[in-house]
Amino acid sequence: MHLLETVQYLAYDPGITPSGGGLPGLAVLKNVVNSINLFAIVAVVGALAVSLGVWAWGHHTGGHQAEANGKKGAVVAAGAALGLGAANGVVAFFSALGSQVH
Repeated sequence: MHLLETVQYLAYDPGITPSGGGLPGLAVLKNVVNSINLFAIVAVVGALAVSLGVWAWGHHTGGHQAEANGKKGAVVAAGAALGLGAANGVVAFFSALGSQVH
């Protein structure tokens, strides 16, 4: 029965926790992810500028569909900026929340 108890314990608590520095290249991976995040934020700034331009152009020319598309684009770009800025905090929050599950 001792083996069965050990297997059951491992099924509930495998003893695995995130650990920094365990694999080579972690610093490079963090640098790559930071660069991707920066690139995405720059792209969102461009998308927001274009969307606001389309919104203004549609409003002043009477193009209601262009105006609506500009508004949609501005909201999507703002949401993307919010998501990109909050990504690290959201992952940290849910990781901490998940570590409390037993």
